[in-house]
Amino acid sequence: MRTFIFAVALGAGAVLASPAMAYDGTKCKAAGNCWEPKPGFPEKIAGSKYDPKHDPKELNKQSESIKGMEERNARRIEAAKKSGKFEYDVTKLSSN
Repeated sequence: MRTFIFAVALGAGAVLASPAMAYDGTKCKAAGNCWEPKPGFPEKIAGSKYDPKHDPKELNKQSESIKGMEERNARRIEAAKKSGKFEYDVTKLSSN
């Protein structure tokens, strides 16, 4: 009975490990560079019909929000150093 359970466990392990062993790495352009497009897709995305053509304004939204956050944090810290009390709401800070 122990042999049967061991054989079943060994077989289950082999079945679960087989997808990881399916790729043999024979189509690598260089060591560690094994990406290849799916069949029917172009080698380069830029300029193809799959190119998302992102709007620069949309791409800059996060960096603009981070700049605003840093400015607000600087005002908070400056006010905290002057008054000795930290105020989160920047609208309550004096503009001095």
